[in-house]
Amino acid sequence: MSEASEAVEAVEKNRTVALVIAILALLLALAEAGAKNAQHQSTENNIESSDLFNFYQAKRIRSTIAETSAAMLEAQKSAVSDPKAQEAFEKQIADFKATVARYEKDPKTPDDSLDKIQDRAKEAVERRELANRRLEHYELGSGLTQIAIVLASAAIITGIAALIWFSVALGVIGAALIAFGFFAPTVLPLVG
Repeated sequence: MSEASEAVEAVEKNRTVALVIAILALLLALAEAGAKNAQHQSTENNIESSDLFNFYQAKRIRSTIAETSAAMLEAQKSAVSDPKAQEAFEKQIADFKATVARYEKDPKTPDDSLDKIQDRAKEAVERRELANRRLEHYELGSGLTQIAIVLASAAIITGIAALIWFSVALGVIGAALIAFGFFAPTVLPLVG
């Protein structure tokens, strides 16, 4: 009778460990899904910030060219004595200055003003950094959950109860890290 009860006890213990492994596998799947999403968001925001900074730089270069052209015409205007030529210089200088002003603050498309472009690019960088911090949490949670699964599997083979408890502890820590990735919008970075 004692052997039968030991066999039943072993089966119950193995079922418990199998349930722990199933829960850990679910956590692992959630961590991997969250990591893929965070990585995708990071890439999208990185592309957006890069595009916006390039757009800013291109507009800044065009603005600088217009400013330089206006300054050159100002210098050349003083050498011309013909009033019609000076008037043409004034008109072109005014056009260049209007172009510079439009690059700085565009009334037709305010979001394409230099300051707004730079602000949008910085916001995309912040979103990218948040996604990267989330990704770190998912990856750490995923790693701990994988180790917990291995330890729980080893507990079945070896029968060492401490391994299952250690596995559960790592699973709880992994679940906490995964939760930080899912629920905390401004989680502090773990490193740096």
